[in-house]
Amino acid sequence: MIQNDRELKATLNRIDRFQKLVEKLQQVETNPRNYELSAGGFLSEIERMNLEVAEYLSVHSSELIK
Repeated sequence: MIQNDRELKATLNRIDRFQKLVEKLQQVETNPRNYELSAGGFLSEIERMNLEVAEYLSVHSSELIK
C-alpha cells in the first residue's frame, strides 16, 4: 500500500512506464496471442497499482500514516 506522496509519485511513474511498454508491444507485436501473453502481466500490474493509487487518494492526508 502507498503510504506517502513520495510513494504515490513513484507508483504513478511506474504506471506510466508500464503503459508505454504496453503501447510499444501493441505496435510491434504481430501475433495477437503473443501480444496477449506479453501484455497481460503488465496490464494486471497497472490495474493493481491503479487500485493502490485510488485507495491512497481516498484517505484524507490527516489520516495517513506519518
